[in-house]
Amino acid sequence: MASLKNHLLISMPHLKDPYFNRSVVYLCEHSSEGAMGLVINKPLGEADLKDIFAPESSDNEYLMAVPTVYFGGPVMLERGIVLHSAEYSIDGSLTISEQLAITSSKEIIADIRRERGPERYRLMLGHAGWDKNQLEREIENGDWLVQSAIPDFIFESPDEIKWNSAASAFGIDTAHLAGFGGMA
Repeated sequence: MASLKNHLLISMPHLKDPYFNRSVVYLCEHSSEGAMGLVINKPLGEADLKDIFAPESSDNEYLMAVPTVYFGGPVMLERGIVLHSAEYSIDGSLTISEQLAITSSKEIIADIRRERGPERYRLMLGHAGWDKNQLEREIENGDWLVQSAIPDFIFESPDEIKWNSAASAFGIDTAHLAGFGGMA
């Protein structure tokens, strides 16, 4: 399978995993060794953040600099990753495409606070990861639809309609999908 880096994964309704049910995942890396992505449509509430960080954690100071914090995936929930427009780059930034990059340095949060950060961004806690051939098997099983990523969709589409909107781009009415996959 060709690399799916810089693509979106849209979970199918039968995927009941609480982390990925009705999720849209932006793939930051995909190779023969595995894949890494960020869930882009699940904002965390204040209560969720308190469950992840102790009230006395110094990281809370950094979280207050951005309007919304997102659940990026179940791997390394204590680690922040900023998905952002690629015009911004510092040491440690990883360019995904001509338009998108990721950075996990606290320096980006300081730059956002000082209004010197990227034009568009999302702070994610955690990420999604797949072992060698795992994602390919899940796609073959019908667990995910794959779509090219468009920055406007990632940053501008309302989170509450993102999953339905992404699936409907395939002409799929998610209200009429059966809860079964891999039955070909």
